[in-house]
Amino acid sequence: MREPFPVLGEAPAGRPGVLVACDGSDGSLWALDRAMTEAELFRLPLYVLAVVNPSPTGYPPGMAELVQESVEHLTASMADGLRRAVSTVQSARERPYGGELSLHVVLGNVIEVLLQTASAHHTLVVGTRGNGGFARLLLGSVSTAAVHHCSRPVLVVPAPPVT
Repeated sequence: MREPFPVLGEAPAGRPGVLVACDGSDGSLWALDRAMTEAELFRLPLYVLAVVNPSPTGYPPGMAELVQESVEHLTASMADGLRRAVSTVQSARERPYGGELSLHVVLGNVIEVLLQTASAHHTLVVGTRGNGGFARLLLGSVSTAAVHHCSRPVLVVPAPPVT
């Protein structure tokens, strides 16, 4: 039986590659599948990144120590989710991705971490939300920020057509 993918607790570094944001949602799985195709096409490493923001508004003084265990649990849960996401996409592909692959879970603001990390890579791949009733909601906040502020090419992957 194959050993599960190790998950690194730092942003992808090293050779520039295809960076894909993955949070386990359907949109991020479609983005992961497309990112695998892009990485193969350009013969680049694939970096799968999940960003965990344990405190969007910050902690009151003295609370950080009290929530450390929860943050560790959240990070471990996201790492397991990344492994499951890769396994799910691999099993659904006609031909499994065989290139260089690494998984990363990083703490921080999702948009800030993605934009900063993407600046060192070939392409950023993100999914869409796609369920909103208003045109501006067709892209989620992360994909919108990536399209408008990323210094590298951004591939926004829509939901597959309903058949």
